[in-house]
Formats: sequence, C-alpha cells, structure tokens
Amino acid sequence: MRRVRARVRGRVQGVGFRWSAVETARALGVRGYVRNLPDGDVEAVVEGEAAAVEQMLDWLRRGPRHARVAGVTTAEEPYAGEFTDFSVAR
Repeated sequence: MRRVRARVRGRVQGVGFRWSAVETARALGVRGYVRNLPDGDVEAVVEGEAAAVEQMLDWLRRGPRHARVAGVTTAEEPYAGEFTDFSVAR
C-alpha cells in the first residue's frame, strides 16, 4: 500500500478539477481527498494499491480537459489507511 501527497500547479481551480479527480479516484479504487488551496493550487492525498496510486498521479499530471497543469510535486508519506473513500475536502 502507498500514500502520496501531491500539489498541482497551473490552471486547476474553477475547471472541475476536484470533481473529476473524485470520479477518477473512485474508478481506480484509491482513497483520500482533493482540495483547493488559497494560492490557486490543488492538493491531493492519495492512498491505495501502489499501481492505482501511480495511475492517479498520472491523471493529476494531466487533469480534466479544461485544466492546464503546469506541474505536480509529490511527497511520499507513511500509509495510514485513514480514508474510507475519496472526496473533496474543505
């Protein structure tokens, strides 16, 4: 199992990024959350099977159709198993 915190930069707010991320994460079977940050970036914490987490990270690097991802930074964290779903956090 794997846990990654990702910060997505670019045109990623106001383009359906969070809701598309939820749909993608649920389809992949990963858990965690996604949220807007005050500086215009989006943060996601993703937990699950290593291959599924990697697929979610690949999606975060592209985003939905109207997003323009300029870059993604990631940090590995200890797997905690604290989430039961993937959702939008405040």
